[in-house]
Amino acid sequence: MKPSTEKRLLRYALDFKKSIIIGLICLVIAVALELAGPLIAKKVIDDHILGVEGNWQMVEQNDDKYTVSYQGNYYKRADRLTEADQTGELATIVQVEKDYYFVKGDVPLTGKRSVEGNTISITTAEETVTAHGEKLSLADIYPFFKPERGPILFLLGLYMALLLIAAFFQFFKTFLLQKVSNQIVKKMRNDIFAHTQRIPINYYVDQPAGKIVARITNDTEAIRDLYERVLSIVVTSIIYMAGIFAALFILDVKLAAISLLLIPLIYGWMKVYKHFGTKYNKVIRQTVSEINGNINEAIQGMPIIQAFSREKKTKEEFEVLNERNFTYQRKLVKLSALTSYNLVTVIRNLAFVGFIWYFGFISFEPGGIISVGLLYAFVDYLNRLFEPVTDIVNQLPLIEQARVAGGRVFELIDRDGEEVVNDKIEKYRGNIRFDHVSFAYNDEDYVIKDMSFEVKAGQTAAFVGHTGSGKSSIMNLLFRFYDPQKGSIMIDGQKTKEWSRQQVRSYMGIVLQDPFLFSGTIISNVTMNDPRITREMAIQSLKAVGADRFIEKLPHKYDEKVTEGGSTFSLGERQLLSFARALAFDPAILILDEATANIDTETESIIQKALDVLKKGRTTLVIAHRLSTIQQADTIFVLEHGKIIEKGNHEALISEKGLYHQMYQMQQGKAREAV
Repeated sequence: MKPSTEKRLLRYALDFKKSIIIGLICLVIAVALELAGPLIAKKVIDDHILGVEGNWQMVEQNDDKYTVSYQGNYYKRADRLTEADQTGELATIVQVEKDYYFVKGDVPLTGKRSVEGNTISITTAEETVTAHGEKLSLADIYPFFKPERGPILFLLGLYMALLLIAAFFQFFKTFLLQKVSNQIVKKMRNDIFAHTQRIPINYYVDQPAGKIVARITNDTEAIRDLYERVLSIVVTSIIYMAGIFAALFILDVKLAAISLLLIPLIYGWMKVYKHFGTKYNKVIRQTVSEINGNINEAIQGMPIIQAFSREKKTKEEFEVLNERNFTYQRKLVKLSALTSYNLVTVIRNLAFVGFIWYFGFISFEPGGIISVGLLYAFVDYLNRLFEPVTDIVNQLPLIEQARVAGGRVFELIDRDGEEVVNDKIEKYRGNIRFDHVSFAYNDEDYVIKDMSFEVKAGQTAAFVGHTGSGKSSIMNLLFRFYDPQKGSIMIDGQKTKEWSRQQVRSYMGIVLQDPFLFSGTIISNVTMNDPRITREMAIQSLKAVGADRFIEKLPHKYDEKVTEGGSTFSLGERQLLSFARALAFDPAILILDEATANIDTETESIIQKALDVLKKGRTTLVIAHRLSTIQQADTIFVLEHGKIIEKGNHEALISEKGLYHQMYQMQQGKAREAV
């Protein structure tokens, strides 16, 4: 049983765990420093801004900055007394509405307060206390506030310093986690691209190129968003929430426990979104792949589309895919709208209602008065708590989209592949033998049936026959694009299955009917950027096949740019370049797959001379369309329905008056008609 997509995505992340751990440590430090703010604010409010209200002890001398002079006496806050202080009578400063009163003696600091003249009444749950108080003017109260300026400025400066340090750690957190995100996707793209080269060739037969391209580019880009969002936002939000809950527990355990109900709510929320989001995203990702395939096919076939006036039909086919994509994108948007910011706002408002209800009922209990600083800290933390919740919810569409994309990428990686083994083997001479070989592309309809033949090293063998007779299948088997279901194929007495596919092909060259050139230069298309093939060897090969005749006329000669597919060169010129490529690699076995089928008669003589150079000293297998080009072959195999029905040289087969003779006469007749 294969692990889930989430676990496999996690494994990729673990390859870079060192950077991730450092980034998360920076994150934890930054979050801790940022969340110190409400606690510092609580201390500023309760201990300093409102701290003037409380018990003050008379002391004998003005010995420090916390001592206050009032009416010729010195007073110090009771919580700041030291052992050296010789204390006198106790006094209390009480705030009633906007005014402050100085009361000699100790009076309650909680309860309902009222004043009539200079008489202050304080009603608590147990009793009503009355006391004489002196109303303090602004000038009188200022000295009591003055000692608090220093601590307040210190705490504010401390908070600013913490924020600056937090910003430093936030920068490194963001840098490291986003760097890791790109490294993970870089590795994933390398892995999937490398795997596409290990997958057997039959996978690509019925797979549009655009779909595979979409998995390597679009889907991995969606996964990059996942890592960036999860590492940079979701993990940040989770750690931020954990820090907030820790701070809430420090302030009030009961309220913090109630706030934990938010966690199962978010989890259930994510499960609901995952259920619907997965269905929608699977259709969207599949449709995007089909759109890519459709566009790729349309661009490549544009000359045919325009030549046969298929523009309208092609547009209609595209619109069907585009409409399906639009429909499911709309469903996804609707789902996101229902489960995003609006729902967070509702829950946040409900949380504040619960918060007010909770503190409101506490205030009715004996001794249940809550400090202003505590109220501020709770409100601040609750506000901060819903910020990461909003961030997580807003990332759900991208996370789910990326999870589906990850499933599609791993589906391709899970295709059975073979290891690329490039271990060097000794160059074989090129003796080829097929021993009772049978092969079917679909394991049922055999296109080659119990075929046996042998080609000696250095000989040229040609294969002719009508379409579907099995000519190209022989070359596919020899190149190990496929393996036969029955029988064995040997080179110099060694079974090809005992070598890796790369080792079998290491001394083979192939020239196709429609040669393919890569973007680059003429030289790079000959050397294929193989360090073993030098520039001098490439130029020598080009001259040997006669390609220098047209290359020397080009502006940049051998460094002339080649566009994708080599569309700026004629078919004959592309063929000569492919011959030079094969010659430069000096193969022991050369396969010519109808290499002259599409060449005009004038170019054919040039190509034929190049072929003579190319075949010299090599075992050459030719799939022939024009029988006139293989008359010099040592052996000609005539195929029909996957079997060899005739073999021999040109003269022998003509004299047999069989299928080869009929095909030759037919081509000669067409040639005479053309003349």
